Amino acid sequence: MTRIACFFSTSGHSGVDRAAAHLIPALARRGYGVDLLKVRRHGPNLSAIPPRVRVIDLGSRHTYACLPAIARYLRRERPAVLLSDKDRVNRTALLARTLARVPTRLVFSSGTTISIDLATRGPLERWIQRQSMGRLYPFADQVIVTSTGVADDMAAYTGLARRLIRVVPSPVVPESLFTAVLPRPDHPWLGDPAVPLILSAGELCYRKGFDTLLRALARVRAQRPCRLMILGRGGERDALLTLAFELGVADAFALPGYVPEPYAYMAHADVFAFTSRWEGLGFVPIEALAVGTPVVSTDCPSGPREILADGRYGPLVHVDDDKALAQALIATLDHPLPPEQLREAARPYGIEASTDAYLNALGLPPCPE
Repeated sequence: MTRIACFFSTSGHSGVDRAAAHLIPALARRGYGVDLLKVRRHGPNLSAIPPRVRVIDLGSRHTYACLPAIARYLRRERPAVLLSDKDRVNRTALLARTLARVPTRLVFSSGTTISIDLATRGPLERWIQRQSMGRLYPFADQVIVTSTGVADDMAAYTGLARRLIRVVPSPVVPESLFTAVLPRPDHPWLGDPAVPLILSAGELCYRKGFDTLLRALARVRAQRPCRLMILGRGGERDALLTLAFELGVADAFALPGYVPEPYAYMAHADVFAFTSRWEGLGFVPIEALAVGTPVVSTDCPSGPREILADGRYGPLVHVDDDKALAQALIATLDHPLPPEQLREAARPYGIEASTDAYLNALGLPPCPE
């Protein structure tokens, strides 16, 4: 059996975790054996272990300390490919393959706009990651990223040749979601034609730009009735509630908390607002499009411009521009695109389409021979 090894070390609730939870079972369904090399107390955490998938405990809670175990695994199992994600993990994977002296293909993945992500880090960490990506990544067989913006930024910031970086769409959307009829969640704000609902979702933090969205809500409410609901949790919850009170929109603002699968909320909202200041891709606008809900987004680095095809599938506004955001929300509420057209934008991020792209990047056929 052709075997693919996946070495990740994640928070357990990141975009990498969500992508891995879709990709690993999809690879196994194609007939590949998949080994998830697990750093203790780190994700991804699969809800169920599919056939042909093995979870291998590397014996440590620290990524670097797992190096000897990974080298032993590579010598013993000799997988066709080792896929890793994030810089520290990628460096560890490269060293492990070097120590193991095996012909396993090595594919590095990165899903963040690195220059922005590192801007708040210390100078030593910035230097290490820039040097790592610029000097070590050429030794991988392939470097893959989630969007063209991430690829261009990585090349410009680290000096890694752009030709070595390949864009592979993330596996975001289960195929069933494109045709699913989702029941309306039990919330009085959903399904009220007299008061449209603007929905957003994500960690309640500065990066997501929800403060801008609240200011846009106040502008929209000055012209027409509407409500805003943000699904998620995070450190800025109290600050957002305070801002809503100060803006006079507290009665039209709800924070229900984290919802593991927000698809039904998305399907019954009138518009989905994505207001991040920066991203690597952004999964939630893709999910909203997949259920046929219009999307308004900031033109942040990186992802939304590609997802929305330069505005073809939804308006793009400047980051932090609450006036333009309000105008785009009003225009979209007045003239939403047809659901069938919106779903087209999400098709490349369907799990099966993305799995095909991943296998191609891994140098493997759609199904093992």
